[in-house]
Amino acid sequence: MSVLNRIGQKLLFSFDPETAHGMSIAALRCGLPVGGATPRDARLKISLCGLEFPNPLGMAAGYDKNAEVPDALLGLGFGFAEVGTITPLPQPGNPKPRIFRLTADEAVINRLGFNNEGHAAAEKRLAARKGRPGIVGVNIGANKDSADRIGDYERGVARFAQHASYLTVNISSPNTPGLRNMQAREQLGELLSRVMAARAAASAQPPVFLKIAPDLVEAELEDIAAEVAEKKIDGVIVSNTTLARTGLRSGGVANETGGLSGKPLFERSTAVLARMRKLLGPNMAIVGVGGVDSTETALEKIRAGADLVQFYTGMIYAGPALPGRIVAGMARFVERERLKSIAELRDSGCERWSGRL
Repeated sequence: MSVLNRIGQKLLFSFDPETAHGMSIAALRCGLPVGGATPRDARLKISLCGLEFPNPLGMAAGYDKNAEVPDALLGLGFGFAEVGTITPLPQPGNPKPRIFRLTADEAVINRLGFNNEGHAAAEKRLAARKGRPGIVGVNIGANKDSADRIGDYERGVARFAQHASYLTVNISSPNTPGLRNMQAREQLGELLSRVMAARAAASAQPPVFLKIAPDLVEAELEDIAAEVAEKKIDGVIVSNTTLARTGLRSGGVANETGGLSGKPLFERSTAVLARMRKLLGPNMAIVGVGGVDSTETALEKIRAGADLVQFYTGMIYAGPALPGRIVAGMARFVERERLKSIAELRDSGCERWSGRL
């Protein structure tokens, strides 16, 4: 990390995590920080679901919840950015404090609970960027008190299909009571059927991805893979945060409830990713998320079976220059290994990683 980044991190870490997050969004809105010169290497391009990604690295959902700064994020070197999770109605989320840094583990626990300004506010911002380049996905969710959660996802599809490069159906957050139950096969089948029908009826038909949890057993993964294939979902994002707390070095804060992200999530999320690749086969789009904080961890996700890679928590600890550094490292890697495309790396470690589940 550069001296400037270290100073910035020290400043942000002097505030509580949620205040620091708000300050970082404000800085990006003002044009700071400015990303370095990220390589534009044709060998890093990924063609997936009808989209052309300039590189395989994306900002995960959860950072830009209200679609305030997607273009600023792309300017940091990301090949794509995912905004949200966005619910139909604005909601405050869970009581504060609800974000906790586990500095010794380079991790974060959050129990935010889909705090966001709702569909109308996000749609206004996304409509205003119409015509701008860059791939921006929209992550949609359900309101906590909704009487029809599947209907909330249908409304998200109808509202954002014309504005989104792709849509992500998020049923994997641990912070909305009962939401993860929608990963069970019967509920999932109905959800995906209705979501795909909503897309067919929408004014545009972007790809639809399903985001799943890392805390799933083999039978649950098999059920999800079967439903995804049957309903012709375009891709799967593996994974959201975990409820596990194994091996943490941080003190009492590690016992806070919520989803754990960051470095400790890498092993489990990567093993689940590889298992899903084996279940879904070579043609399904898979995005790997969880514990990415370097070029090597990003490459390892690709080896395990990911077409694209996302991260968020890693930037909290390594600073806003991290995406540019990872992409530059990817460019050096393909040059050193004499690859025609970084996609050649995919699945080379799938067997090894799936065996760790």
